[in-house]
Amino acid sequence: QAQLVESGGGLVQPGGSVRLSCTASGMFFSIYNMGWYRQAPGKQRELVAVIVGGSTTTYADFVKGRFTISRDNAKNTVYLQMNSLKPDDTAVYYCNAHRGSENYWGQGTQVTVSS
Repeated sequence: QAQLVESGGGLVQPGGSVRLSCTASGMFFSIYNMGWYRQAPGKQRELVAVIVGGSTTTYADFVKGRFTISRDNAKNTVYLQMNSLKPDDTAVYYCNAHRGSENYWGQGTQVTVSS
């Protein structure tokens, strides 16, 4: 059974940084496209960043230059480094693994940006 577990969320001040981690189990991690999505209260879930294969990345316009997605296939883990955080970045962040018809989600981790 494939499983994704996120960690690293919490309360951070505006302008601060945080790194999210997502560790996969029960899957051959390296063949999956991995992504981070977020959902703020009252809003739809939206794409933040995706990493395809080992290094091809795509970012939402609202995080370009601030967030970086990366993966370590030896650790079955994908990361999201978040810098220059803004209050608008407050949301539950979800990890996603996708390959063909297979689509898996983590349980989410809360990131709150507030002073």
